[in-house]
Amino acid sequence: MNSTAFRQSASLLGRILLALIFVLSGWGKIGSFETTASYMASKGLPMTEVLLVLTIIIELIGGLMIVFGWKARWAALAIFLFLIPTTLIFHNFWAVGPEEVRNQMNALMKNVAIMGGMLYIMAFGPGPLSIDERGNNRF
Repeated sequence: MNSTAFRQSASLLGRILLALIFVLSGWGKIGSFETTASYMASKGLPMTEVLLVLTIIIELIGGLMIVFGWKARWAALAIFLFLIPTTLIFHNFWAVGPEEVRNQMNALMKNVAIMGGMLYIMAFGPGPLSIDERGNNRF
């Protein structure tokens, strides 16, 4: 495979793989709205229904924007900022029992790695085979 074809394919596949967790998570929250809102409330969050709707929008719409490469830098910024409080509230390994520390630390590090991917999209854009690249849109 030549380098141009590889770059195009890898860029598209990378965006899909990076965004897939958010698209699936956002979609899943729609079907389990009440359960998710209750879980959020158990973490001490106020206005859980409003926050949950915003979460669904960021995850589902932001994830799809990254997949298609449309305003991908803005979507990556929104997801990056969303992950900061989400990670600290829901994966606080320092505040759980010893049996949960490893799981929460792994989840925290997964989010940190995803944040790195979002920074990459913010810095370099979505790459070829994206709506942004076709229109040569900038941040």
